[in-house]
Amino acid sequence: MKLALLVIDVQQALFDTTPPPYQSDQVVDHINQLTDWARSQGYPVIYIQHEDEELVPDTHAWQLYEGLQPKEGDFYVRKATPDSFLRTNLQALLQDQGVDRLVICGYATDFCVDTTTRRAAGLGYPILLASDSHTTHDKPHALAANIRQHHNQTLSSISSFGVPIQLAKAEAILSGSPTWYQFIQQSAKLDQ
Repeated sequence: MKLALLVIDVQQALFDTTPPPYQSDQVVDHINQLTDWARSQGYPVIYIQHEDEELVPDTHAWQLYEGLQPKEGDFYVRKATPDSFLRTNLQALLQDQGVDRLVICGYATDFCVDTTTRRAAGLGYPILLASDSHTTHDKPHALAANIRQHHNQTLSSISSFGVPIQLAKAEAILSGSPTWYQFIQQSAKLDQ
């Protein structure tokens, strides 16, 4: 069993905004703690960067958000849709690294985090969604806090993929809480 941590779209143009994404400082802090934890466990850290007409590769806007703390040995995947697997090398990278379970965090809850979580589950990856480590901006129809709460509950209630999508706060993952062990045990049953 090997996990990977996916950090989705935490980029300058998406976080250096007025107003910033919901609880952005806390989310970035949690992500940095999770990346340190993943590296200490020997798990790959994979930063995913979106690109489009506003997020042009190699520009300041496209770069990882300055609050993140990437390290040598981390991996990077470029994408052009909300699905981090579609027309990218993510699946090949995960296979090359022997990864069969994912911890997911990042931006935006209602687009790339949601789509990537569903696609990963459809591909058979058990997922632990870091419930306080993904975010979005307020929308005209809903506040970002409500969007995050809605997606946490919706994603974790999907069972039809045949693999678990579980929730855990960053602190619970870092401390090896019962939620963490439940995820490990539940996903390990899939190997039998």
